[in-house]
Amino acid sequence: MQITRSFIPNLFTLANLFSGFTALIYISSGDYHRAAAFILFAAVFDMLDGIVARIFRATSELGAELDSLCDAVSFGVAPAYMLYHIYFYHFGPMGILISSLPALAGVLRLARFNVMTVNFEDKDYFTGMPIPSAALTIVSYVIFFHIKPDIPYNLKEILIYTVAILSSAAMVSKIKFDNLPRPTKKSFKKRPVAAIVFILGLLASFLSKGRLVFPMMLVYIVVSSIRHFVVWIKETREATDEFDETEDFDESQYNL
Repeated sequence: MQITRSFIPNLFTLANLFSGFTALIYISSGDYHRAAAFILFAAVFDMLDGIVARIFRATSELGAELDSLCDAVSFGVAPAYMLYHIYFYHFGPMGILISSLPALAGVLRLARFNVMTVNFEDKDYFTGMPIPSAALTIVSYVIFFHIKPDIPYNLKEILIYTVAILSSAAMVSKIKFDNLPRPTKKSFKKRPVAAIVFILGLLASFLSKGRLVFPMMLVYIVVSSIRHFVVWIKETREATDEFDETEDFDESQYNL
C-alpha cells in the first residue's frame, strides 16, 4: 500500500466509521448512553479529518467520498437504528419505515452535497441540514428526553415522531443552514454573530450537562427555516417588481 499525504486524514475518517459501528453495537444491547458517546466521537473525528486534510494539504475527491460513506453509517444509520430500537420496533414494517427516514434522507443529503461541491473550500451555509447536525438532534432527544422517566409518555410519542420526520425533512430541504464557524480570527471577523452564538451554545450545553442541546437544535432548525422563508418572500417580491417594470409601456402610442 502506498503511503500518501491523505493517509493520516483518512485514518481519522475511518475512526469516524469505527465509532459509528461501535455505536450500533451498543444500541443493539440497549446501552444508549455509550452509543451516544461513540456517535459524538464520530462527530469529533469527522471534524478532525477535514482540519488535518487542510493542514497536510491532502484534500481529495477520494477523501470526500470516503467521508460521505462513513458519515452515512455514523450519522445516518446509527441514529435511525437508535430510533427503531428504542421505540419504533413496536410498529412492525411501519416502524421500520419511519425510523429509516433519517438514514434515507441523510444518504440523499450526502449524495446531493457531493454532486454540488465543486471545490474543497469552507462554506458559510449548507443547502439542507448537515447530517451530523441531524444526528445530534436525534441523539440529544433520545438521551436527554426520551429515556427520562419525568417526561410524559404522550409527549414522548409526539416528540419522537416529530424528531424523526423533522430532521429527515430538514436534511433534504433547500433551506440554508449555517456552517460551524472555524476557530480562527478570520472566521470570527467574517461571521461574528454566528461565532458568538456558537460559543454561547457550547457554554449552555456544558452548563446544562447536555440537556439544552436538543432545544438548541430545534431552534437551529426553526430559525434557519424562518430566515429561508423571509429571503424567499423578499426574492419573490423583487422578482415581481422587476417583472412589473418590464411590462410598463406607453399606451398612447397604440391609440390610433
